[in-house]
Amino acid sequence: MVNDSINKIKTISILVPTPSPVPYSYALRADQTAGPGSIVQVPLGPRQVSGLVVEDLPDAKPIDPAKLREVTQVFDCPPITPDMLRFIDWVAKYTLSAPGMVARMVLRSPTAFDPEPPTKGIVATGTQPERLTDARRRVMEQVAEEPQMAWTRSGLAHATGVTTSVIDGLTKQNVFSEIEIPARPIVAKPDPSFGEPELIGDQRDVAEGLAATVSEQKFSVTLLEGVTGSGKTEVYFEAIAAAINQGKQVLVLLPEIALTQVFLERFHDRFGAEPAPWHSDLAPRTRERVWRQVTEGQVQVVAGARSALYLPFQNLGLIIVDEEHDAAYKQEDRVFYNARDMAVVRAHLGGYPVILASATPSVETRHNAQEGRYKYERLDRRYADAALPTLKAIDMRKSPPQRGGFISPALIEAMQETLERGEQSLLFLNRRGYAPLTLCRACGHRFECSNCSAWLVEHRFRKQLVCHHCGHNEHVPESCPECGTFDHLVACGPGIERIAEETLSHFPDARIIVLSSDMTGGVKRLRLEMDAIAKGEADIVIGTQLVAKGHNFPNMTMVGVVDSDLGLANGDPRAAERTFQLLSQVTGRAGRTGKKSIGLLQTFQPEHPVMQAIISGDMDAFYEKQIDERERGKMPPFGRLASLIISAATRLEAEQHGRALRGAAPIAKDVMVLGPAEAPIAMVRGRHRFRILVHGDPRTNIQAYLREMIGKAPRPRGSVKVQIDVDPQSFL
Repeated sequence: MVNDSINKIKTISILVPTPSPVPYSYALRADQTAGPGSIVQVPLGPRQVSGLVVEDLPDAKPIDPAKLREVTQVFDCPPITPDMLRFIDWVAKYTLSAPGMVARMVLRSPTAFDPEPPTKGIVATGTQPERLTDARRRVMEQVAEEPQMAWTRSGLAHATGVTTSVIDGLTKQNVFSEIEIPARPIVAKPDPSFGEPELIGDQRDVAEGLAATVSEQKFSVTLLEGVTGSGKTEVYFEAIAAAINQGKQVLVLLPEIALTQVFLERFHDRFGAEPAPWHSDLAPRTRERVWRQVTEGQVQVVAGARSALYLPFQNLGLIIVDEEHDAAYKQEDRVFYNARDMAVVRAHLGGYPVILASATPSVETRHNAQEGRYKYERLDRRYADAALPTLKAIDMRKSPPQRGGFISPALIEAMQETLERGEQSLLFLNRRGYAPLTLCRACGHRFECSNCSAWLVEHRFRKQLVCHHCGHNEHVPESCPECGTFDHLVACGPGIERIAEETLSHFPDARIIVLSSDMTGGVKRLRLEMDAIAKGEADIVIGTQLVAKGHNFPNMTMVGVVDSDLGLANGDPRAAERTFQLLSQVTGRAGRTGKKSIGLLQTFQPEHPVMQAIISGDMDAFYEKQIDERERGKMPPFGRLASLIISAATRLEAEQHGRALRGAAPIAKDVMVLGPAEAPIAMVRGRHRFRILVHGDPRTNIQAYLREMIGKAPRPRGSVKVQIDVDPQSFL
C-alpha cells in the first residue's frame, strides 16, 4: 500500500463466465459496497461481463490492489442468498465444472439486475373540470368509481373511449396529478383458499401428510407415486398451499414446455392466479421481469423447466419435481447435471422439503424410497375410482399389418369401434418425420448426414431430409445422387407422418391431428392442438412422446402403441426402465374420466419382461427385477458412473487424446475404466467422438478420481475437447 487512494481499495473475489477453476480478483473502490452474493459488472479482456461476488479462497495469495482492474458497477439488486452460493459451489464440484459457468446459469438475465423503472401515471385530485364535455364526463364517471386508483394515461383513455388529449387537458386543469406507479407484479398472488378441492380417501390422507411435511420447515425428500389419473397434481397442490401460507416461495419443475400451459391453467383453478412461468420459449422481457421479481421475493410460485432451478429465490421453502423420472431433466451442454438430483441437493442446502412426483419413478428414486431414505406416499387408484385401461399385447408375428403398412388389423378394428362410439383414439410412435431412412432400390445408396453418423430422416410434409442431431437438411431429390436413377428412392420404416398417411387411408373421414416437437408453429400451435383434442375436436391423435405425459383428454378411450419394441433395440442399460415408463405413461392417457378404455401394444416380443409388466399391471414386480439386475451389475444406485466424451475435428485426434486420458487413469481397486471406444454416434456436427466410461462402487469418490486422471493427462490441444458427465443418462 503506497498512498491513501490505494488504502481505500478492497480486493474481492468474483465468479465470471469463464472456464477458470477459481474466481478472479478485482478491486472495489471506496465508494462501492459489495459482499458475497452481490452482482457486479467487471471488465474481462476487452468486454464487460456480469459477475458474482463470492467468499475469498482460504489459501488465496494476497494481490497488490494497485495491479487489479476495478469493478465497473455494483448492481442495485438483492444479493444471492448464502445457500444459493453454496449450491453453485456444490454443483461445480460435483459436475467438475468451472464455478463461473455454473454462476452463469444464475445470472442469465443481465438487464434485470437493476430495478424495473416505475411507470408514469395519474391519480384524481378531487378537482372538477371547468367545463364538462361528454368525453370529460365519461372520464369523471370512471374515476368516481375508485377515486384513489392510479391510472396510466393510455389506460384511462382506453377504459373510457376517449383520446389521451382529453386526459392531458384534465391534467392541465389539476383534475389529475402525475405520479409514479411501481412496476406491476408479473403474476398475482396465489390464494390458498381460492379453489380448495374435494379430496377423498387416499388423496386426502396423502395431501395432509405432504402439508405436514412442509409445515416442519426442514429438509426431507418425499416420493409421491400414483397411477396415471390418480390426482397427484391436486394432492401436491396442498403442499404448495401450506408453503404459501408460511410465506415461502415454491418452485415446481416440469420436464416439457408443452406441459407448462396445462399446469398454469390447473394452478389457476386451484389458487385463483397463475404461477410465474420459466422456460426458453418466454419472451426476453418476460424472463427479465420473472427473474427480478423472484429475486425480490414478489413472485411466490414459479413453474418451469430445469433451468428454473437456478433462479435466485430469496425465501424458497419447497421444490416439487413433477414427472421426476423424465430424461428431459438431464442437461448435456456445458454444465452436465440432472435437475432432479440437483433439486434434492438445493433443498438439502436450504433446509426445506422436496417432493418427487411420478406414476413411473426412476429405479434410483424407487429404491431410495423403499430403503427409507425418502418418504414414500402412494396413490394406487384413479380419481373417483375410474378404471385403468385394459392393456393387451398384439403379437405382430401372428397379426401382421397389410403389405407396406405398420398398423395391425387388430389395432385398426379397435380404432374403428372407438370411432363408431364417438370417442377418441391415440396412436403413439416415438419417431418424428415420415421415415427414419431413405435408400435407392437401384444401387442401395443410403442418405446420411454429412456432419453426423446418422441417417437423414424424411419429413414428407416439408419435403425435406433432416438430421435430428445437427439440424442439417436438404430437399428430397428426384433421382439418386449416387447412380442417377429416377423414381427408385424408397422410404424405410415408419415415422408419425407415415402412420398418419396410413391411418387416413383406413379412416378417410376421421379428423386426424399429428403432434410432434418439430411441428411448425412451435409451442403456441401445440397448445391450440392440445386444446382442440381436449374439446373433442379430433377423432384420432398421432404423436410422439410429447403426448405421453401430463395431458388429460376426457374423451380418449383407446391408445395404440405402434412399435412397443423401439426403446429396447439398443445397448442402453436403462432401456428397459425407459420403455416401461414411456409405455405406461402413454397408455395412461386412456379412460381418465372413467369411461371404459383399452391400450394395445404392437410388439414382436410379447414375452419380454417389460411387456409382461405393463400388461399385468405388476409394477412392483418390474421394479424388484430391475433393482435386482442393477445390484448384480453394480449399476446405479449400487455403483457410480461417469462418462468422458472426447471430440475433435479428426478421428485420429479424438482417439489419441482418449488413449492418453486412459493411460493417465490412476490404479484403484474399486474403479474400472472402459474405453476409449468410438461412440455409438461416432460423429456429431462434424466432430468425431470417443467415450471413456468410469465405473466405481457406491463409496467411490469418483470426482477425485476424475480430477487426478485429468490432471495427469496432457491438456487437450488443437480441436480436442473433453466433456465430463457424472451420472450419465445417455450412452450414445
